[in-house]
Amino acid sequence: MKLAALMTAALVTLATALPAAAEKLSLNQISGYLNQLQSAKGAFTQINADGTISTGTIYIKRPGRVRFEYNPPEQALVLANSGQVVILDRKLGGAPESYPLSQTPLSIILARNVNLGQANMVRGHSYDGTATTVLAQDPKRPEYGTIELKFTGSPVELRQWVIKDSNGASTTVVLRELSQTEVSNALFDVRSELAKSNR
Repeated sequence: MKLAALMTAALVTLATALPAAAEKLSLNQISGYLNQLQSAKGAFTQINADGTISTGTIYIKRPGRVRFEYNPPEQALVLANSGQVVILDRKLGGAPESYPLSQTPLSIILARNVNLGQANMVRGHSYDGTATTVLAQDPKRPEYGTIELKFTGSPVELRQWVIKDSNGASTTVVLRELSQTEVSNALFDVRSELAKSNR
């Protein structure tokens, strides 16, 4: 019951936070928004594939960089930089996990030039009267899954994404108060974070 209540609360929070939009956003509008979203910070709620819920702070610096700082009791940190994703879990210890950013659909919105209009990238583009949803995949690497992005308009804002991996597992990230602000490059320094973990 507690998990169900938390999930319901997260989705209700998202729904009440979404302002009314006048019309469906075009792929060009969404691509333009993502391309000008160079540096941003916000809070997030993550609904994991196993139904557990995590919260934290996200930092984005395009192209190619993102940082997920998870709130206690978790001690996890996920960094993407220099084409790699590194997962540090200080609670479990041990060596960090690492894999190419190109193996996650998140690479689509972190690309230097986002173009949702390119062939075979967008598999769905809909509007529910409030938000525009785009289902996308990397046309060169469709085997790595999809990302479903939800946007509101006036002005355009990214509100949520759902990543479905190659095994069919889904992870939902609901964004809150994502604001464009200057983010320090030091936040994406994997070596310094590894050094902190080894102290």
